[in-house]
Amino acid sequence: MTSSALTIGIDFGTTNTVLALSGGQGQSAVVTLKAPQGEVSGFRSALGFQLIPAADGSAPERVITAGPWAVETYLEDPLETRFIQSFKNFAASTAFSETVIDGRRYKFEDLLAVFLKQVREHAGEALTDLPPRVIVGRPVTFAGGNPNEALALERYEAAFAQVGFSDIRYAYEPVGAAFFFARQLTQAATVLVADFGGGTSDFSIIRFEPTPEGLRSVPLGRAGVGIAGDAFDYRIIDQLVSPQLGKGTTYTAMGKTLPVPQRYYTAFAKWEQLALLRASRDMKDIRGLVRSADEPEKIERLVEVLDENYGYALYQSVSALKIALSSQEQAQFVFSAGDVDIRSDVSRETFEGWIAPELTAMQGAVDLALERAGLQADQIERVFLTGGTSFVPAVRRIFTDRFSAERIESGSEFESIASGLALIGQEADLDLWSEKKR
Repeated sequence: MTSSALTIGIDFGTTNTVLALSGGQGQSAVVTLKAPQGEVSGFRSALGFQLIPAADGSAPERVITAGPWAVETYLEDPLETRFIQSFKNFAASTAFSETVIDGRRYKFEDLLAVFLKQVREHAGEALTDLPPRVIVGRPVTFAGGNPNEALALERYEAAFAQVGFSDIRYAYEPVGAAFFFARQLTQAATVLVADFGGGTSDFSIIRFEPTPEGLRSVPLGRAGVGIAGDAFDYRIIDQLVSPQLGKGTTYTAMGKTLPVPQRYYTAFAKWEQLALLRASRDMKDIRGLVRSADEPEKIERLVEVLDENYGYALYQSVSALKIALSSQEQAQFVFSAGDVDIRSDVSRETFEGWIAPELTAMQGAVDLALERAGLQADQIERVFLTGGTSFVPAVRRIFTDRFSAERIESGSEFESIASGLALIGQEADLDLWSEKKR
């Protein structure tokens, strides 16, 4: 099969990026990429810009890495590495115009193009010849307080054009997952697809009808919300870790008792931001708090976490707790690094209380998708859940309570979107399932 017969689906995610190729016949294959520990299908959506000193004393060289290679580079040399991840969250932000790295200005589309070129390089022979057509996944609702959808697609278009694609189309991420799921249907069904990423949760309702000519399908309704698994992580940090690092405590200055500034703890929303806090002007003030804090041992822990770059290890502990609570009613949170040792027993009920606002927002988006489709819950015959956050029991209950467990299905949670996007690229009526940027 020649490369011109292939289409590629790209699920550029907040946390990971997945690629798949399809040559028709209702089949697709996920592309594996090289990584430090072997090959992976989910490539971390991250970039690392590292300065390498020259042996002859000339100007240092800027080396760019991506995915798990960028994570390794950052962990080895955090102060000399500009680490960027989850940058999909800025795609639709009018507040973000560019960032300057070693004197060079990078717009969002430049960062995405650099990342995609790195992805292609690590894909090796699978993408030696680039298929002209790419189906790019996009969320129903982009992340951010006031997302500009047109701006996001304009930036995507510029980035994918830089990489060399000539036929660029966009499809909603849950629709991609729906196409992957629909291959197993043997009879007509109205399907709700729920896709939970790192930064967004998206819902689409589609009517599928198998026919002798192939699968016939009609989109009925969709909705989304700009929150997902990353928000759950921050809730855990905010409840278990930040209080042990001084959040909510006080210090004494000029005879007055004052609260420790909350802004020190907002950086914990993303682990890579902690190195920026360490390099900021705030770090001098944080060190000074050790002498004036009413609970100095907590501030000492904060200083150590920042000085020793414990952010990545911290978020691994958070992930371990989420995974444990998906199968257990109670689990222990353990974060132990250097002199910092934070442990706490957490019940699933307690965790679900922490994430209640996010769960409510997700429920509201499901309601909106049903409303837009003009359907009641009992008219949904199958529900397909995809994405890592779909493993969280409280998230699954949103659907089992409303649609019954017998209608719920899941599988290939991390690869279904890219596979479905590649399959969409083979559809005769592309305009029904995807669109070009206007």
